[in-house]
Amino acid sequence: MSIPPAGIPRADWEATPPSVAALLMEMVEQTQQQAEQIAALATRIAQLEEQKGRSSRNSSQPPSTNGPGFKPRGKDKAKGTGRKRGGQKGHPGRGRDLLPSEKCAEGHDHLPDHCGSCGTCLEGAKEGAAPWRHQIVDIPPVTPIVIEHRLHQLLCPHCNAATRAVLPAGVETGGYGPRLTALVGRLSSTYHLSHQKIQRLLIEGFGVQISTGGISCIRRRLNDFLEYPVGEALLWLQAQPILQADETSYRVGNADGNNPEDRGGWLWVVGNQWVRVFDLRLSRSSAVGQQLIGEAYSGILNCDR
Repeated sequence: MSIPPAGIPRADWEATPPSVAALLMEMVEQTQQQAEQIAALATRIAQLEEQKGRSSRNSSQPPSTNGPGFKPRGKDKAKGTGRKRGGQKGHPGRGRDLLPSEKCAEGHDHLPDHCGSCGTCLEGAKEGAAPWRHQIVDIPPVTPIVIEHRLHQLLCPHCNAATRAVLPAGVETGGYGPRLTALVGRLSSTYHLSHQKIQRLLIEGFGVQISTGGISCIRRRLNDFLEYPVGEALLWLQAQPILQADETSYRVGNADGNNPEDRGGWLWVVGNQWVRVFDLRLSRSSAVGQQLIGEAYSGILNCDR
């Protein structure tokens, strides 16, 4: 005889006909299965209701995923403060600082020609309270500074060979001066502008005609210039007792010809509170991290594992 279901005494169960006992056991098993299905469906319903109520307002999902009928949060007129928009009475004003008058490129004095109260014509020199000052800030028209070096040649009176002069020491051989070179570097790194955008900015804003190939040459020259100081900074960091390191995805491109497959790159940073070194790599492997912090580094490294 099988074990009786919960709630049925064993004596009564043993006296139950076999056919009735089998039917009861089948019903008990079905009841247990139905209870499990009901619990699973209740969990699923709770999940769907939670998803339905999720929006960009109460979760990290972007606004573009908000479902139909979603209403952006608006101000409840019934709970409004009744105050007008903008700065309130007594609020300290904020405005740009004015330059001293003597530092302005131009200065113009304006006198009223009639009384604002009765319309009487006004004449005379400046007098009374200090004038209100209104300044207009603009940038001057920018024209590139072009320095031309003319390399002449002379004939030798002895052998009649022609010899041409060479550029003096310190003259840029690439055709672009240090200010333009520094500007291209800043636009490329800090402001993340593409070659085409830098080209347009230099043409429209400064009147400098330059090709995207010329921009690539400037970037390569800057890379060569910075290789030594960046290397020295990295060596100094590798000797410090505490470092921070991290990496994030970054579009590298193939400007230097070292990424022909246009693989996704990684921007690494290693530093402390005084010095930080950034390095673009095509990998985020631990081997790259080990190269940056030093193969024999034994200090404390803070990272996100």
